[in-house]
Amino acid sequence: MDMNNVNIEEIVKQVLAGMAGTAPAASAPAAAPAPAAAPAGAIPKTAHVAVLTEKEHFDIKEYPIPPVGDDDILVKVEGCGVCGTDAHEFKRDPFNLIPVALGHEGTGEIVAMGKNVKTDTAGKPVKIGDKVVTCMIFKDDPEITMFDLNKKNVGGADVYGLLPDDDVHLNGWFSDYIFIRGGNFGSTFFNVSDLDLDSRILIEPCAVLVHAVERAKTTGILRFNSRVVVQGCGPIGLICIAVLRTMGIENICAVDGNQQRLDFAKRMGATMSVNFMEHKGIEALAEAVKEQFGGHFADFAFQCTGSPVAHANIYKFIRNGGGLCELGFFINGGDATINPHFDICSKEITIVGSWVYTLRDYVTTFDFLKRANAIGLPMSELITDKYPLEEINEALKKNLAMTGLKIAVVNK
Repeated sequence: MDMNNVNIEEIVKQVLAGMAGTAPAASAPAAAPAPAAAPAGAIPKTAHVAVLTEKEHFDIKEYPIPPVGDDDILVKVEGCGVCGTDAHEFKRDPFNLIPVALGHEGTGEIVAMGKNVKTDTAGKPVKIGDKVVTCMIFKDDPEITMFDLNKKNVGGADVYGLLPDDDVHLNGWFSDYIFIRGGNFGSTFFNVSDLDLDSRILIEPCAVLVHAVERAKTTGILRFNSRVVVQGCGPIGLICIAVLRTMGIENICAVDGNQQRLDFAKRMGATMSVNFMEHKGIEALAEAVKEQFGGHFADFAFQCTGSPVAHANIYKFIRNGGGLCELGFFINGGDATINPHFDICSKEITIVGSWVYTLRDYVTTFDFLKRANAIGLPMSELITDKYPLEEINEALKKNLAMTGLKIAVVNK
């Protein structure tokens, strides 16, 4: 019996009357039946989407959910991290996308999918109820496979959360539903049902660092016993430290100007730290790093800040014949002033750039997160603030204020 569709009070009166041998008064008006409850798991006809309609302002808009085609997937969004890219778009619209549905660090549950959807991009079976994340959209290269990905990164592709608005609208993870398009649209996605929500929200930024470390390994300089500097202890630098630590690298020096972040860096795997606020000038700062390594400069360095000044400084921390991975400049952050002779040539520094990730790095990231959690790294504590969708403007402002670490929008 559906108890939502009956008059409980009327039943109680009848039972009590029967016990007393009397009947309820015929003139007693019957209460209006309660409305039927929506079936559990029912898909609504519309979805709420946070649309950036002008600089520094989202509007929550309501759009119809499109019919799910044979190759499409509808996902109920559980949460999405706020990326620095979102913050750049929120503040300055450098990609000229407004109006746009943002959010690319998202995850959620499959609630509907077409009959042709059998497996994810890695060949893992998927079904209704599985948890998924999206990766790149290869609109211009639909025949890409998992086996040629070392040649391509996201630079040649699109992502959900940075798509121009169109008649679908459900294009970003800052929403309560996202529509993953199949067929020639070129979407890629992964079944990550074996990871908890916080880990799934962190997949995208972690993939950035898995890719950076893989790029660093191509130099042949980064080894188990390497002395490594990580400059910048925001979420990217902290995750960089965690990736290095899970690989067995222990001689890690974190450099930042925020002591709380430096303290957290040690919990993430750094064995030493230098607060640049305590040193005047690059020479004094370089000496402080050298002292942490027992009188040696670093074998390898990761520059994670996006600051041209920080990039210019980091060469001073690296030994002759050492290596550098620059990954802090996702967008144009300005020019850095270096001396090619002293900083690169005479020291024979090997430099690699890193920009986002490949699909293969995504798969590696799932294992990294499991390993990081297994050895006790406090990955979930990177997410310091969670906001509901209706407070997304506050979430972006919190990110810009840099008073937390990782900010996330999490649906109820």
